[in-house]
Amino acid sequence: MIDGTVWAVRLIRKRKVKILYCGDIVGRAGRNVIINHIKEVREKFKADAVIVNAENAAHGFGLSPSIAEDLLNAGVDGITTGNHIWQQKEIYPFLDNCSQIIRPLNYPEGLPGKGAQILNINGKKLLIAQVLGRLFMPPINSITEPLDELLKYYRLGKTVDAVLVDIHGEATSEKLALGFYLDGKVSLVAGTHTHVPTADARILPNKTGYITDVGMCGDFNSVLGFEPQTPVERLSEKLTQQNRLIPANGKELTIWGILAETDSNGLCTNITQIRETFENK
Repeated sequence: MIDGTVWAVRLIRKRKVKILYCGDIVGRAGRNVIINHIKEVREKFKADAVIVNAENAAHGFGLSPSIAEDLLNAGVDGITTGNHIWQQKEIYPFLDNCSQIIRPLNYPEGLPGKGAQILNINGKKLLIAQVLGRLFMPPINSITEPLDELLKYYRLGKTVDAVLVDIHGEATSEKLALGFYLDGKVSLVAGTHTHVPTADARILPNKTGYITDVGMCGDFNSVLGFEPQTPVERLSEKLTQQNRLIPANGKELTIWGILAETDSNGLCTNITQIRETFENK
């Protein structure tokens, strides 16, 4: 079941999958480094599937249809989003029409888009799903209930080859708790939203890959992908009329990501944190 729709499922031939998941794309710098370099990064790591988080791709806040199309045309297989997904209104109808993009699963029913999608990539079926955290975030529905319902219909290693669950949230404890909650049920639980890559990539006891935050794609010499001036002014309470966050676009661009490999049962056998840097041209 994906957002109320029951799909016919069948047993699949078991296949290993190698997933490259890239962290939050921030502004033009993040878009450019993915659009210009994701094919070579994919080839370097021999990834079967490339998924990116693009909720900050449109000048730092939200995602537009044209940017989504640029990312998909550049070789991205699937796009996750987050709490800023509703900031660019032109994306609303696109969410209903594009089968390669998801918004958080635990938003109320009836909103545009889907919280989970199945990607068919070279004969391999990858289920991607996303939930929004509840701690220090705007009010949202249960994290676990929609995932429980989803995983009744899509069984790891039986009806899908691999399952990636993104938790987009602030609290490390909440992300860790979801990792253990889903341990053995999905291939990878990966956190996004804070833009700071964490050093805890690991395989949990029941063979689910986990990281608290994947990181970001863009100008890493910044404050979460934004020019430092406004955050510094806010910190020191020296507010100015121009107090808007501006995405950074410096000389060096970074792709932070996670490479997760699964066995024929869809469980994680290896998880590696990657950082690739490129000159901004």
